[in-house]
Amino acid sequence: MGQPSWPIIGVDESGKGDFFGPLVVGGVLLSEEQATALQAIGVRDSKTISDGKILKLAVQIKSQCVHELLVINPEKYNQLYGKIKNLNKLLGWGHARVIENILSRESAGAAISDKFGADRFIIDNLQEEGRKIELIQMVRGEAHMAVAAASILARAEFLRRMDMMSERFAVTFPRGASAKVDEAGRAIVKNRGTEILQQVAKLHFKNYKKIV
Repeated sequence: MGQPSWPIIGVDESGKGDFFGPLVVGGVLLSEEQATALQAIGVRDSKTISDGKILKLAVQIKSQCVHELLVINPEKYNQLYGKIKNLNKLLGWGHARVIENILSRESAGAAISDKFGADRFIIDNLQEEGRKIELIQMVRGEAHMAVAAASILARAEFLRRMDMMSERFAVTFPRGASAKVDEAGRAIVKNRGTEILQQVAKLHFKNYKKIV
């Protein structure tokens, strides 16, 4: 396989491993020149960057590039997961929607996604426009500048939504799915009842059973 044709759409998600908060899928369309410019300002895999820096870089990426964000809030996430019952299928649907939404505004030569499961999870959800371009699913996809930029946008939006949720419920929601998360969950349920978890958490996580 040769080099994919520019411009390239990168897609990545944030919140997949977090019990609390939404699932966010980000997409960025990059030309080769934009990829070089983003590398110069320090864009790389969001997992290697501090939250403060992510929020600043996201502003710069948004101002320079065509982008798309799909936010699946916990209530919607629980509904979708209840129907689909497979996280990779849900991710495939989300990634495909982001690719299609970008293609409805601009053309692209290829789309690159971090590989999270069988290729068909994304392919099966692509419409006519998405099927015309090359789709590459890479292990450690964030090594590509388009996916790295998408990972930053997705993470920044996830952080923003977590802050909004904390403000709304007057609770600090820890990230991840650790024992600390279980502890916070029990405190929230004690104060607000089990029903609140439907609005703030992903109920198929093992944490849910530990909490309730």
